[in-house]
Amino acid sequence: MARRAQPLSPAAGYGAALLVAALILGTLAAVALRAEPGRGLVTADWAAVRFTLVQASLSALFSVALAVPVARALARRRFAGRNLLIALLGAPFILPVIVAILGLLAVFGRAGWVSDALGLFGLEPLSIYGLHGVVLAHVFFNLPLATRLILQGWQEIPAERFRLAAQLDADARAMWQLLEAPMLARVVPGALAVVFAICLSSFAVALTLGGGPRATTIELAIYQAFSFDFDLGRAALLSAVQLLLTALAAMIALRAPVGEGFGSGLDRMLRRWDGRGAMARGFDGFWILFAALFLLLPLLAVVLSGLPGVLSLPASVWQAAGASILVAGASTLILLALALPMALAAALGRPLPMEIAGLLGLAASPLVIGTGLFILIYPVASPFALALPVTALVNAVMALPFAMRILIPAARDVITRHRRLALSLDMTGRPFILWVVLPRMRAQIGFAAGLAAALSMGDLGVIALFADPEVATLPLQVYRLMGAYQMQAAAGAALVLLCLSMGAFWILDRGGRWHAEA
Repeated sequence: MARRAQPLSPAAGYGAALLVAALILGTLAAVALRAEPGRGLVTADWAAVRFTLVQASLSALFSVALAVPVARALARRRFAGRNLLIALLGAPFILPVIVAILGLLAVFGRAGWVSDALGLFGLEPLSIYGLHGVVLAHVFFNLPLATRLILQGWQEIPAERFRLAAQLDADARAMWQLLEAPMLARVVPGALAVVFAICLSSFAVALTLGGGPRATTIELAIYQAFSFDFDLGRAALLSAVQLLLTALAAMIALRAPVGEGFGSGLDRMLRRWDGRGAMARGFDGFWILFAALFLLLPLLAVVLSGLPGVLSLPASVWQAAGASILVAGASTLILLALALPMALAAALGRPLPMEIAGLLGLAASPLVIGTGLFILIYPVASPFALALPVTALVNAVMALPFAMRILIPAARDVITRHRRLALSLDMTGRPFILWVVLPRMRAQIGFAAGLAAALSMGDLGVIALFADPEVATLPLQVYRLMGAYQMQAAAGAALVLLCLSMGAFWILDRGGRWHAEA
């Protein structure tokens, strides 16, 4: 497609990709150039690297291992509320981290529901601080993602394969050996790599549930090197280590073997004839119930604990909420200005530069980007005065890889379908974008915008570096209230943050699909 006449030029996409690369690599270089020569990583830094690898490996392993039976149960069963449950599986991914942590503490903490139940039997309460708490939180966030990835693999098996297996009187074990196990061999490695890459850059989870120096991730070590020691050399080296590890994991995810697949079918509705026995139904029902309770109970706990404190929230919470709305709005606009031209350039047959730019956004440390921007801004202006714009910019770059995955397939389909007609009508450039691209991609644009707004609304990262006592976003304000042991106010503010994040996602996603054709 790249050599044919096209209705668009990829120049804007190349420019956006260059800006992203310059921002990420330039800020990393700014930190490295300000570092003192001859200083390397200390023992605590290598401990942080080891802990990061251990927790990311365990989080990926548990998330995918639990996702396999959950996805299999959802693939085999049809029940009332199934579509709603599958839709809710996406909620933890856009849930603000600080809100999810409050919900997990309310359920699994020392004063949580599970500990109260254990106390009835004379057992000790749970403590989720440390490695097991970090892994628990990461499984909560990534179990839905792994389930969706693996469920998609099940849905890609043509219905005719299951029909043929049923005609051959294949039992559940034969179904597993012939169809399901080969599919999992193709899908699981990629899911493991994706979850591992996401968990490598953990910050807010380790900050709140780490429990001390023994449970420090690379991202948290970068924050400590900058905030407490102002050791830019360590921050730069740690960032380079994280960039390398995340890039390797992302490359494995992109290059995971896909195998030969199962061929194409006639797009019939998928029916399953295996697993009709009582034991199989009970097994599937257990895993569906487990997933629903594990994902929804923390959300319910946030709502129940936050309702009494909403009406008595201090003014600082509402000011922080307004700041979060402004940051999320600006971040969404920046994201669309970058992602849309990059997606169109990739659809024109030049995906490699766009993939590299997206990979940088996934692999880079937002704290190091913030540190580099702090160094670059400090000689000309007060970084603290620009805390909110910088946070919006970094949040947009961090959401870019996800937006690219949403927009590129739709952009490729639009250009493939309408390229010839647009060229015959001499409709190129801006008219093609306004009259062809935007109307037919608005559902994907709305979804990407909603995802970016929700992620930015709940981010607790760069703002922790720049904010002063007078400036804070809502996640930072919740964290400050938790640090001051004002748990009632923190719960109320977390409920407000939950409503704002979910509301932003719903409004933008729904707005994009309003009267959309397909």
